[in-house]
Amino acid sequence: MKGAAYMSDTAVTIRMAQEADAEALLAIYAPYVEKTAITFEYEVPTVQEFKNRIASTLKRYPYLAAIRDGRILGYAYASEFKERAAYDWAVETSIYVSEDTRRTGAGSILYEALENYLKRQNVINVNACIAYPNPDSIAFHEKYGYRTVGHFTKCGYKLGQWWDMVWMEKMLGPHPEQPEPFIPVGRL
Repeated sequence: MKGAAYMSDTAVTIRMAQEADAEALLAIYAPYVEKTAITFEYEVPTVQEFKNRIASTLKRYPYLAAIRDGRILGYAYASEFKERAAYDWAVETSIYVSEDTRRTGAGSILYEALENYLKRQNVINVNACIAYPNPDSIAFHEKYGYRTVGHFTKCGYKLGQWWDMVWMEKMLGPHPEQPEPFIPVGRL
């Protein structure tokens, strides 16, 4: 793959992110804020804000870091799809990998680990909100069984242009008549 960094022979490990990782995670996220419409955030958050985001997410959902040779390559997390209790079995997923780690398999390892946690939490629907066009992200999600379920026209403005937004969705399992209760990640 042209321009892609390849994984070394050293294994990638996945662990739960910690507030102490905020600076490293923010270094991965900042280029997405500054140079892309992958996130619609305009300003790079502070390290403290990122610490707060990690802590807030970990109250209910997994926030995972992929590490190789002591370096964080990327991260993925789930967040609330909607605030009401009836939505407990649905989440929004997010993933960011460092610019030099794209197309190396780190994102796949992260998403597989994230889905494993979510299944253990009894989550059924996973949803991804993606700026459009973004063929790489759409192809990545399709590879993992997501399908487009919504397309919104010119709903975000960033980098001097209007962007569409698509929602992609995947079911992690069947929808039982009576679902098992949602389990916060800290109780697994």
